[in-house]
Amino acid sequence: MCIQVSFMTDGNYRPAWERKLKMGIEVYVGRISGTVTADEVRSLFSVVGTVTSVHLVTDAASGDFRGCGYVRMSTDEEAREAIDLLNGAKLGDSLIVVKDAPPKNFKKPSPASGGKRHNDVGKQPQKGR
Repeated sequence: MCIQVSFMTDGNYRPAWERKLKMGIEVYVGRISGTVTADEVRSLFSVVGTVTSVHLVTDAASGDFRGCGYVRMSTDEEAREAIDLLNGAKLGDSLIVVKDAPPKNFKKPSPASGGKRHNDVGKQPQKGR
């Protein structure tokens, strides 16, 4: 799951993909087949520009591939083009999702911080709590 994140720079809100990083812009890639390698991801993304890094996410405990990763392109224009052209592209035996990556320090809201849990949807607030 990827969440659209905006942040404030110079008093203006901008989508996360407009973040400028030292080495380029990072995009999220989801629904990657378990048989796909980092070299295959790099090869696909190199069609739209220079790929500076590919990171496929693995489970810390088991080491199993989690089906998603991050690709860093050399410029923000190449990252936007990758999102536009490669979202829904076939890689291996599945159609991938390509979206802007949330900032490195982004954390999903937890129920303790006021965020809603999935099972809270449609429930009435309990009195006395």
